[in-house]
Amino acid sequence: MQHPSFERLEHRPWPLPEKPWRWRQSWRDLLFAHWPVPAKELRPLVPDSLEVQEFDGTSWIGIVPLRMEGVTMRYIPELPWLSSFPELNLRIYVNYEDKPGIWFLSLDATNPLAVWAARNFFYLPYHNADISHEKNGNQIQYRCERKDHESKINFKSAYQPVSEVYESEPGTLEHWLTERYCLYSQNSSGKMYRVDVHHHPWPLQKADANIEENNMTHPLDINLPDTSPLLHFASRLDVAIWSPKLVLD
Repeated sequence: MQHPSFERLEHRPWPLPEKPWRWRQSWRDLLFAHWPVPAKELRPLVPDSLEVQEFDGTSWIGIVPLRMEGVTMRYIPELPWLSSFPELNLRIYVNYEDKPGIWFLSLDATNPLAVWAARNFFYLPYHNADISHEKNGNQIQYRCERKDHESKINFKSAYQPVSEVYESEPGTLEHWLTERYCLYSQNSSGKMYRVDVHHHPWPLQKADANIEENNMTHPLDINLPDTSPLLHFASRLDVAIWSPKLVLD
């Protein structure tokens, strides 16, 4: 089974893994909302072995609401009640062995089985949440409220694209933030894993967003700066994903 993302390989920062890819999914109607945050504030949130990366002297934290579709293993058909659900990610940018990637501080999703599987097989900090993701013309109305927390952790926004589709240029901040081809995670015994992914270059659009509620960083004692976030939109990206690989025992 050939994944459509393999039609383009020239943009990858390192070769494809030798082992076969295992999962596929599509990321739909996604917003990148990024704020600069000093690396020293993020350093306690990641393992010591990972470098907290900076661009022009600062690290960045991203909040990413989206809709997941086609989430399934490589040879298994999609199941409508299981393969599609809204999600919200809170992420920062790290590096290990010259392979820059993503460290997820939290992930919220409406699918309890997906939350369980991601926690147990990918060692990711998923939470069960009530999320609505509704499209009205070009605008997305999005609301997320976490279930498994003693206080109200939520995000609410209306967002939409405001430009034509383009691919980011290497060396720019938007390329640094979005063109990442792995994520890192750590299990309960401290072993660290890398999960490789592949997709086409991000089909970005400039975006506008009205963020009405946002306290996703409060459980981590991170206060976002009182400035407008850097915003980007992507309509669809098809992704191939490999199984976690142990990189540090």
